[in-house]
Amino acid sequence: MRIVVDTNVLISAVFFGGKPGFILDAWRDRKLEFIITEETLAEYVDVLHRFGIRYPGVNTTEIATLIVTRGVLVESIELDTDICKDPDDDKFVAAALGGSAGVIVTGDKHLLDVSGYRGIQIMPPADFLMKYLSIN
Repeated sequence: MRIVVDTNVLISAVFFGGKPGFILDAWRDRKLEFIITEETLAEYVDVLHRFGIRYPGVNTTEIATLIVTRGVLVESIELDTDICKDPDDDKFVAAALGGSAGVIVTGDKHLLDVSGYRGIQIMPPADFLMKYLSIN
C-alpha cells in the first residue's frame, strides 16, 4: 500500500514511537511504501536535523538515509489552486497524487480537513492503524 506520511507523523515515529512508530515499523517491514517527493524529502531532512540537535541520542542520518533509499520518489503533481488552509501542506496532497497514494497519514488539522480530495483519504495515525493494519 502506498501512503504519504506528513512530517509530524514521521518525527513522532522517529523520536517518540507510539502509534506513528507502528507505521514506521510497518514500512521497515515492507508492508507499506512511503511516497516522497523532492519537497517532502527536503522538509523531512530539515526537521529531522533540527530534532536531532535537540535529541542527540537518535541517529537521524540513518533514518534520512533509509527514507532516501527505501522511499518511492515521485514527481509532485502541480496543483492549480491552494487545497489546504495552510498552503505549505499542499505538498503532501501533491505527493499523494503524483505517487498514486490513496492515503495521507497526518495529525495536521489543515490536511485532515481536506480528506476526500480527489479520492485521497487523510487520516490520523490511530485511524490508519485500525483500518489498514488492524492495530488498536
